[in-house]
Amino acid sequence: MVREPGRRLERYRRPARWLHAAVYLATFVLLGTGWWLLLGHESLAGVVTHKDVGWGLAALGAALVLLRPRAVGRFLRRSLQFDRGDGAWFAAWPWAALSGRFAPHRRHFDPGQRIANLVLTAGLALLVLSGVGLVLVHGGPAFVWLARVHRLSTWAITPVIVGHVLIASGVLPGYRGAWRSMHTRHGVTEETARRLWPATAGQPDTPAPAAVGRRPSARRHSQ
Repeated sequence: MVREPGRRLERYRRPARWLHAAVYLATFVLLGTGWWLLLGHESLAGVVTHKDVGWGLAALGAALVLLRPRAVGRFLRRSLQFDRGDGAWFAAWPWAALSGRFAPHRRHFDPGQRIANLVLTAGLALLVLSGVGLVLVHGGPAFVWLARVHRLSTWAITPVIVGHVLIASGVLPGYRGAWRSMHTRHGVTEETARRLWPATAGQPDTPAPAAVGRRPSARRHSQ
């Protein structure tokens, strides 16, 4: 198999990258204002900002489910895929995060990403739904219950988001270059793809990814 020097692979198209950016920017604002309010620093500006951005995230989620149900289904399906070798991946992960020597996996998302996807999706859904309930319900047992769900969801999802940012930023040596997967149209290098997402680099059980900056004819060929 011939490797093309400097070949870059695009894991996500522009709509997915923009959606990801919108979600994480809204989430950062909601976490910041939410924790500020949770710690007792209540202010009209903080409450209004938290509520308005929350409505925006709720509208974005509803639009995504209604307008792109197949994309949502594909994301959930990929996140729910697990293989027998995933245990070896998790066992090797602590050292691999520093050395880059990850155990192989066969999916679009690595085993850790799949679990993080499910936790983040469920956590954000609980936060949004309970937040909408807090706006619509005024007092009573239902309000108390919704407030408890909203608070517990905040505590549960915050460390997962912090971990996700730490890993995706490439601060850990094993994840060097990972941020380019979702934050640039130029994609990741083939070396990064082989290290983190072998399927993206061309495993036979997944569709071939787009090679950025090359014509369709400029692909790898078997010798």
